[in-house]
Amino acid sequence: MNLRALVASMAQRLVDANVAFGHGTTNAQDEAAWLVLWSMGLPLDTQDYAGTVSAAQQAAALALIEQRIRSRKPAAYLTREAWLQGFAFYVDERVIVPRSLIAELLVNGSIDYWLRESTRQVLDLCTGNGSLAVIAASVFPEVLVDAADISGDALAVAKINIDKHGLGERIALIESDAMAALLTGSGEPKTYDLIICNPPYVNAQSMATLPPEYLLEPHIALDGNQGGGSDGMDFIRSLLNGVARHMNPGAVLLLEIGNERSFFEAAFPKLEVVWLETSAGEDQVLLIPREALNP
Repeated sequence: MNLRALVASMAQRLVDANVAFGHGTTNAQDEAAWLVLWSMGLPLDTQDYAGTVSAAQQAAALALIEQRIRSRKPAAYLTREAWLQGFAFYVDERVIVPRSLIAELLVNGSIDYWLRESTRQVLDLCTGNGSLAVIAASVFPEVLVDAADISGDALAVAKINIDKHGLGERIALIESDAMAALLTGSGEPKTYDLIICNPPYVNAQSMATLPPEYLLEPHIALDGNQGGGSDGMDFIRSLLNGVARHMNPGAVLLLEIGNERSFFEAAFPKLEVVWLETSAGEDQVLLIPREALNP
C-alpha cells in the first residue's frame, strides 16, 4: 500500500464514523492526511504520496485514526499541535483548539488601515492558548501585548506557546475575569491601541446541539450564556459596557462572533460597527472604533 491509498482508506473510516471536523480541517481527507502524516513523523506539507507504507506504519496510522473515532477528541488534542496561519501551537484539553478568523485578518493586513503609526499597546482578551497574542506580536514587531484570560490553565498553555515562539519579553500574561484585572499600579484602567477578542459567544440552542468534538473543549471558552442569557451575548454585553475605558483615543476593538451576527445586531441595534471580510464571509468578525462606544 502507498501513502495515497492509506490516507484514502483512513478518510473513509472517518466518514463512516461520522466524526465532526472544524478544528484545523474541514473534511475527512485533510484530517486523515494530517493524522497519517503525523503518525509517520512526516511534515504536513509532504508532497510525495506515492511511496510505499510499511505494515508497522499502517498499524500506527490505523491506531491513531481509531483513537480519533473512539474518543471523538479533535485531532489537535491527539497530536498536541495545531496550526493557524502558518504558526504552530501547542494545545491540550485545557484550551480550545485555535481557529480564530482574527488570525487571518492580522496576517493578511486587513486591519492595517485602522491602526496608526503610534499603535504600540495591544490586548488579546480571552487569549486561550495565546495564539492570537503570538501572531499579533509576530506581525507587528513594534508592539507589546497583554494576553489575558480568566483560566489559569489556559494561561499555562499560553506560556508554552509564548516561550516556543521566543516572545516572552513582549507578551505579558494576565489572569483576569474580562477586564477586571487590567489595571495600572495606581488602580486606573490600563489602556490599549488595539484590543482583539475571540470571546465565548455560542448561543444556548447551538450549545445544546454541538458535536462531541466541541463538547470536549472547555465550555467556558465557548458558551456565551454564562450570565444567564440564551443569545450568546452575555460576555460581549459586559465587555462593550466598559471596554472604552481601556481604549486610547483612536483605538479599535476587533471582535469575533462566529455565526451569531443576528443575535449581535439584536442585542446592539444602535451600535455602529464595521464588518470585515474573511474566508468565512463578512459576518464573522467586526471592528468597533472607540469613538463608536460610550466612554
